[in-house]
Amino acid sequence: MIWAYPDTRLIYILAAVFGLLYLVYLYRFYLINKKLVVQKHRLFLKLLLRLSYFILFLIALAGPSIGTSMKEIKEEGKDIFIAIDLSQSMNATDIGPSRIQRIKFELKNLVKNFSGDRIGLIIFSSEAFIQCPLTFDQNVLQLHLDGLNTGLVPNQGTDISAPLNMALNKFDLEESAEANSKSIILISDGEDFGEDFQDITSQLSDKGIKVFSLGVGTSQGSNIPKGSGKIIDPNTNLPAISRLESDNLKLIASQTNGSYFELSDDVQEIPNLISALERQEATVTGSRMVEASANKYFYFLLIALGLGLLDLMLPFKTIKL
Repeated sequence: MIWAYPDTRLIYILAAVFGLLYLVYLYRFYLINKKLVVQKHRLFLKLLLRLSYFILFLIALAGPSIGTSMKEIKEEGKDIFIAIDLSQSMNATDIGPSRIQRIKFELKNLVKNFSGDRIGLIIFSSEAFIQCPLTFDQNVLQLHLDGLNTGLVPNQGTDISAPLNMALNKFDLEESAEANSKSIILISDGEDFGEDFQDITSQLSDKGIKVFSLGVGTSQGSNIPKGSGKIIDPNTNLPAISRLESDNLKLIASQTNGSYFELSDDVQEIPNLISALERQEATVTGSRMVEASANKYFYFLLIALGLGLLDLMLPFKTIKL
């Protein structure tokens, strides 16, 4: 027999309390017996009945498991690619301390909510690169997030179709995963996207892969630091201003049946993004057989309750007048 709660300290405490209270009851009975004629065998029967259902209560409390059986445990999870824009505009400081630093902080907290899912990182600007393949390893993800900076990729514009194509190709290699368990988090300020992403969003939609866009920045924008100076707009010879351009981010999300969210000092929709990802249906990533025991406490509890009711409804007559 296997016990669900093998710690016997509580059992001993309850038994001691019961014994102490019943000794008080017997002492009172002894005082009555000195004055009245008492049928002692009936007292013994009542004691035996109460002792029986109290012991059964204690056994039920300990959770006895009798017999074993094999049970299949299924492991479910989702595949999520996080595509992060590392163009120079992500250094803008309209979000403190900067857009990229704020994203790094928020993502480190976000991935902790999906420890049972595979997460991969794609970095992009004018080109896209796999920074971390799909993995369950949270420590590896945290290390890659710590190292994110705008110097990791070429900065000659933003090609939004590149990371989406890369994520789609990697998902296609995962033949065992169902479409509704795959999603992409697209993080950018939305600048310089162009309009060449229609084909890729159509393919993602056909395969049931949703894109959740996260717009980073503000409509007012700010200058873009570069070293000890600022990036200069060649058209005006003035410091360039980077602003959040959300239209294309919203369009990509809507074309793939995803959702759009924003992150700034005033708008913080990361919790909404987490909730949307959690609502995505997971797929079975593996299964294993374990030996499980069946807790039979209910039977002991049921018998104890029956004896307790019998004690209440059919009390023994202990005093004979």
